[in-house]
Amino acid sequence: MSRKAWTSLALHAALVSGAVVTLAPLLWMLSASFMTTGEANAAPPPLLPGRATLAQYRELFVRLDLGRSFVNSSILALCAALLSVVVNAAAGYAFAKLRFPGRGRLFAGLLAAMVIPGQVAMLPVFLLLRSVGLVNSFAGVILPGVASIFGIFLVRQFASSVPDELLDAARIDGAGELRIFWSIVLPLCRPILVTLGVLTFLGTWNDFMWPLIVLTDDAKWTLTVSLASLAGEHVQDTELMMAGAVVTVLPALLLFLFLQRSYIDGITAGSIKE
Repeated sequence: MSRKAWTSLALHAALVSGAVVTLAPLLWMLSASFMTTGEANAAPPPLLPGRATLAQYRELFVRLDLGRSFVNSSILALCAALLSVVVNAAAGYAFAKLRFPGRGRLFAGLLAAMVIPGQVAMLPVFLLLRSVGLVNSFAGVILPGVASIFGIFLVRQFASSVPDELLDAARIDGAGELRIFWSIVLPLCRPILVTLGVLTFLGTWNDFMWPLIVLTDDAKWTLTVSLASLAGEHVQDTELMMAGAVVTVLPALLLFLFLQRSYIDGITAGSIKE
């Protein structure tokens, strides 16, 4: 074999090894979720269930009512993703194509604020939400993350590549700024908007700290908060916890796999825009 062939073989072997190492815990998590109670705690733990059962999933959705938390997480993640796309797209387009006093300085200030950890703002944001009566509400979970500096930056960088001549031609034809934004800019920015929507959905779906702080009623808890609560009561029920982890991970994984082409296109295109 030539040196090039050996190099290609070594590269593919390394990639396959990395994939196996990455997927092994996820596959065992899925396998353990179908095991009977106590089976996963054997030494050494079995790779496959001796007798596959759906008892753990019935426990989650029938007795522990995890379906309610699943619906809560779905509503929050979808609403946050949709609102984030609209708001960040409008702000990013404004910074990229509209001229207004202080635009450059305001954008520079936003970029500087990216270095501030989100945890620092949790207390003042919580106090602000409490003052307007949004604590223990879905709006209190969604609104603080609707406009993100990172999202504005992504859209702004992508929208900067839209030709000014195209927008000027639309204005000459009598189109207003809202019509230009809706009919021209949004379709052209579709890849980056899909990327932003996926990132926002995954971030909201997987978020634990903020819903834990804002939501005090267990009927409004998200999946992550409910699972953390269950872990305290069923810490030894490995199979039940694995089933809960599957329920939490699977929707996000399927969403990413379904939209991965648009997601990758958006990341790639956004990285080369001036």
